[in-house]
Amino acid sequence: MHHFQISLVYLLLIALTFSSCNEKQPALTQQPNIIYIMSDDHTTQGFGIYGSRLAGLNPTPNLDKIANEGIIFDNCFVNNSICTPSRASIISGQYPQTNGVLDLEGVIGVERQYLPKEMKKLGYQTAIVGKWHLHDEPAAFDYYKVLPGQGDYFDPEFLVRGEKSWPDNVVKTKGHSSDNIMDITLDYLKNKRDPSKPFFLMHHFKAPHDDFEYAPRYEDYLADTFIPEPESLYNNGNNGSIATRGKNDSLTRIIGSSVSHRNLLRHQANNIYWNDTTVYKKYRNAEDIAPSEYVKWEMTAEEKDYTSKVYQDYLKKYLRCVKGVDDNIKRLLDYLEEENLLDNTIIVYTGDQGFMLGEHDYIDKRWMYEESMRMPFFVRYPKSIAAGTRTDAIINNTDFAPTLIELAGGKTPDYMQGHSFKTILETGQEPEGWQQATYYRYWMHMAHRHQNPAHFGIRTKDHKLIFFYGKYWVDTEDPNAVWNKDSWGNDFTNHTPVAWEFYDLKQDPKEMNNAYDDPANKEVIAKLKEQLVKLREELNETDENYPHIQKVIDAHWND
Repeated sequence: MHHFQISLVYLLLIALTFSSCNEKQPALTQQPNIIYIMSDDHTTQGFGIYGSRLAGLNPTPNLDKIANEGIIFDNCFVNNSICTPSRASIISGQYPQTNGVLDLEGVIGVERQYLPKEMKKLGYQTAIVGKWHLHDEPAAFDYYKVLPGQGDYFDPEFLVRGEKSWPDNVVKTKGHSSDNIMDITLDYLKNKRDPSKPFFLMHHFKAPHDDFEYAPRYEDYLADTFIPEPESLYNNGNNGSIATRGKNDSLTRIIGSSVSHRNLLRHQANNIYWNDTTVYKKYRNAEDIAPSEYVKWEMTAEEKDYTSKVYQDYLKKYLRCVKGVDDNIKRLLDYLEEENLLDNTIIVYTGDQGFMLGEHDYIDKRWMYEESMRMPFFVRYPKSIAAGTRTDAIINNTDFAPTLIELAGGKTPDYMQGHSFKTILETGQEPEGWQQATYYRYWMHMAHRHQNPAHFGIRTKDHKLIFFYGKYWVDTEDPNAVWNKDSWGNDFTNHTPVAWEFYDLKQDPKEMNNAYDDPANKEVIAKLKEQLVKLREELNETDENYPHIQKVIDAHWND
């Protein structure tokens, strides 16, 4: 037999051996890539899929397409509607007292950057691009290129790993942040990763955070369109309580930053009219408000015209930022499709919390009210998630990390407090014993001239119960207490009135009637209080370490 023939026989034997092995052992399933996309302050009202008054404007066609090709969550909630704590819960799978981040000054060091650590153990390359806002170096990621703090909308700088120590390795860019952040993500996917490994990429837009500085190409977008207005912008009905309105509505003049002139410290004109030096950033200080100014707010015909103009300008700037996000999402989808990566990549989209778009004449977030507490959340992965699925199962941002880990083939670590909802993604059904309530707590108090009183509460599918305890988490009356007295625009020492609020969300989805004092609700409120006590204990969210707050709770629990 010639040498050439021997070689052929040998190769044939090898091929047969491999094929028989393959018959006995199916090839390992390829791990999916995962792209977690999060925008800043992109609220559910700012989508087509969530059916708000703005849905008809079709602001998010590309995001809606992703959502409709997967599963949409209608009851996804944040546990603290403010950037840093929300991001800390997402990266750690833990609530604030466990991960240590109660407010914007909290830090997540590398030792608590649990999500990328767990993904690495599962063989993933990890990367984070865009807004980080957890202050310490995101060193647990294999690759990072992140904004310093809040970052800039135009010509943003990015922090990278390099020869100098964090945060001194700075890269300058030109252009708009939404475009630049997507440029970095696409560059990472094309040139910076090992294509033989699955990737876990966290892509975080800065937009549409205030001051809503959109790319100039969107100047004409919606320019001639009337943006639908919420009724509660002009008439807030029986929303709120003495905690948010004060006696005879006197505290409405400083509590809750406004679209109208109602809030004397901060209203939206101060943030959006960048070129008007008479109003831009011309905030007032709480201590400078004279007693005579604490009078009930009146929405006159003239004021209504002004408020409508500000609202229209506000929403157009906000939605132009949203449009920039949506258009950049198309660039990502096109790349994934071209590279044949789309169907083996789990795409998750969310915002770091909700946002008030004029509802109750409020701007910004922080509140436990629906528009601020609800997060958009949807996932596309055709291999195991049926298109056109929608669920009202309750999830919150501590559940994201456990779910992502399990989607990657891992198990939820014992130290995480969140729960994986992988089975909900795959079946569209709540599993037996799934959580029927979610806990919320805004730890800050009267901060940044948005002036939201501290509060906590519980949200079920049908009801919401909120307790406004009205004190900063540091006891400002303790002469030895230490807190950041230079914190921007703080009014921490102002203890505000204590009150409960109860909303029947089936009867009153827009939260226009605080029905806490209605005797018909006595029984359901008592049950919610029991659940609230239990949740606070289970989640390590009691006020055991904050006796000045516990004192208020004890005094007013049965009000």
